[in-house]
Amino acid sequence: MKSPNMALFKQQKVEDVYEIGEELGSGQFAIVKKCRDRSTGVEYAAKFIKKRQSQASRRGVRREEIEREVTILQQVLHANIIKLHDIYENKTDVVLILELVSGGELFDFLAQKESLSEEEATRFIKQILDGVNYLHSNKIAHFDLKPENIMLLDKNIPIPHIKLIDFGLAHKIEDGVEFKNIFGTPEFVAPEIVNYEPLGLAADMWLSGASPFLGETKQETLANITAVNYEFDEEFFSNTSDLAKDFIQKLLVKDTRKRLTIQEALSHPWITPVDKQQALVRRESVVNLENFKRQYARRRWKLSYRIVSICNHLSRSRVEKVLIQDESLTHCESDSEDLSQRNGTHQRRSSIS
Repeated sequence: MKSPNMALFKQQKVEDVYEIGEELGSGQFAIVKKCRDRSTGVEYAAKFIKKRQSQASRRGVRREEIEREVTILQQVLHANIIKLHDIYENKTDVVLILELVSGGELFDFLAQKESLSEEEATRFIKQILDGVNYLHSNKIAHFDLKPENIMLLDKNIPIPHIKLIDFGLAHKIEDGVEFKNIFGTPEFVAPEIVNYEPLGLAADMWLSGASPFLGETKQETLANITAVNYEFDEEFFSNTSDLAKDFIQKLLVKDTRKRLTIQEALSHPWITPVDKQQALVRRESVVNLENFKRQYARRRWKLSYRIVSICNHLSRSRVEKVLIQDESLTHCESDSEDLSQRNGTHQRRSSIS
């Protein structure tokens, strides 16, 4: 891990140093814009995080949460993790200057492909696992590994470089210190989060992707997760190798003690074949993109429906009222939801880094 080498929260106008450009995305309390260093011409992403102005307010992000995200980003340096370049602060915002990740979401990239072998798929998964392995080796849990947070540095190459983004929920896991919280996006959270049980690095190993647990309602989704209710439909998994199924089954384990660790996942024969036969099976097996695209389209439809619903609500209600009633919905551009209402606690949900 690297030592912090930047001054924290520079009390200088970010606009004096960077030319602020187009908006790249927005969240409930954050806006991300492209920016360019005025002296070098290098482009970055500027994440403007709205600060909470008082303890009584529920609008904005608590300073300790911002500081936690900054501290973790300063401590990590890995090829598959987004880099923090600089930090600025004014009366209303903290501005994180981040590496510009412009290739879009991995799942958007895969949804455009006509075919995908398991060998190709594991090249992407290996990069994700490498990033998680680095975090876990430093006792850092991401807690929000979902499709929106797995980005491509540049999509115009055969096997794009993956970057893990959004460390708004990340925590340093301390030995002997119990940590519980209810947060995240329903179909991607681990059972221990839903059940408000002690959390650790194992929560990151719950399978992320085209979730097999997505129900028609949030309640149904959470029930599917806690019951570990899924099956390999023969219609869609007939060409899937037993190695791939075994890998998935060993991640979708409710008991965190029996779930694969990151090291075990990296050494699984589907990721790292131990002989030529396993490598051949992986090369000749294909991912069912029809099923993937169906799941992808369903999730996007649910997202679009939610965007319309929220925006219609906003048009009829005072913004202050909506922020209290719908604080579980992080932003209109993503279908992230904060589950903290289930236990009366609140944790920031940030979906753009």
